[in-house]
Amino acid sequence: MLYINNLTKRYGQKVAVDNLTLHIAPGEIYGFIGHNGAGKTTTIKACVGLHDFDEGEITINGVSVKKDPIKCKSMIAYIPDNPDLYEFMSGIKYLNFIADVFKVSEEDRNARIDKYTELFGIKQDLANPIVSYSHGMKQKLAIVAALIHTPKLIIMDEPFVGLDPKAAFEVKEIMRNMAKEGTAFFFSTHVLEVAEKLCDHIAIIKEGHLIIDGTVDEVKGNNSLEDVFLELEGKDV
Repeated sequence: MLYINNLTKRYGQKVAVDNLTLHIAPGEIYGFIGHNGAGKTTTIKACVGLHDFDEGEITINGVSVKKDPIKCKSMIAYIPDNPDLYEFMSGIKYLNFIADVFKVSEEDRNARIDKYTELFGIKQDLANPIVSYSHGMKQKLAIVAALIHTPKLIIMDEPFVGLDPKAAFEVKEIMRNMAKEGTAFFFSTHVLEVAEKLCDHIAIIKEGHLIIDGTVDEVKGNNSLEDVFLELEGKDV
């Protein structure tokens, strides 16, 4: 579904991501772990077409992000760590705008909006302007917007930041259920316990370099993911 091949991204003399290769298959929940500044967000923004990159190739379902970014974006949803929404809109107008962009039928959008806003406890707030929402409410709205067109790949940057425990639980359940239907998830997180319990595969990145990747069991062995991460963080790249 998502192929990152030999990705390199530089900012001037600084190499933010260095020759990174990852493959995320359909139906897979793939965790992307690293300290602040390791290159996670740069990689994610390259995958969703927000950052150009210097070397390598990224494809989504066989389509090049560089050559056909519009088609790639039509197949995915992206949830950033800090949702940048149109705050002058009401919640419902924003969700309908997103549904229009992805050409979701009225019947399907209404059913999904009703289902997910009820689930996340923001249904009663949809008539209010987004500017009045708390950070957590904006995060929930961004998640609902990402689910409206039932994408086959959802890319998320720290999706659990700002969510209350119930909302975080619901997001994890949605991810598990959608993965069973073939949707792939690629997300960064600092919450190692969540990654250990939720993910099929994990990659750990440090200073732009891939340190290790594999199934959760392959990466952590008989240790906890936290122990492995802290040990790898202490080693030179």
